[in-house]
Amino acid sequence: MEERRVSKKKTRLQLLHQYYRYTGFYRFILLTVKRTVLPILGLILLVVLVNSFIFDLNLFLQQATDTYSSFLVFTIFFISESFLGMIPPEIFIAWADKTPQPWISLTGLAVLAYMGGSVSFHIGRLILSIPAVTRYVRFQIARHIQNLRRWGGFMIVISAFLPLPFSIASMAAGLIEYDYRQYLFWALARIIRFYLYALIVFNVV
Repeated sequence: MEERRVSKKKTRLQLLHQYYRYTGFYRFILLTVKRTVLPILGLILLVVLVNSFIFDLNLFLQQATDTYSSFLVFTIFFISESFLGMIPPEIFIAWADKTPQPWISLTGLAVLAYMGGSVSFHIGRLILSIPAVTRYVRFQIARHIQNLRRWGGFMIVISAFLPLPFSIASMAAGLIEYDYRQYLFWALARIIRFYLYALIVFNVV
């Protein structure tokens, strides 16, 4: 009986593997990683060079921390994360490192990023009530919608972890009326991402 269960489990995994292979999921991940690794490494190198030869980034971020209130920074970040991710979150992660309690500030950013994704999801749902806007937005983010329909939660995780537009992926989830509870579960990867990126940013800037 136990052997049968193991066999069944293997068969399901094999079918899942085949499905992801046929739909191009592995190819998509490989291509996405290739496209994002070099820009990330380039950004890190640029930060190091700017910090070493042009001006002191640490001093700049410290001055920004002293000048602007945490509330203002968190508000700007939340708006950015809710509407198309206009500002790279790495800038805010670097800011968090200069605050009196870096990991608490980072936690605040991570939670706001998660909430911002939820706002984007509901914007997607709201757009559904305006047919003309729905057609336009669906055309603009057709690729994200197609990938989400193919791979569901995994697409949300990929968007949460990699430097992809997480807000757009969240909006796409709302547009196709993806199950909200499932979305909230998969979107938790966004919080994890902030801690992983902080381990790099905190040691570079």
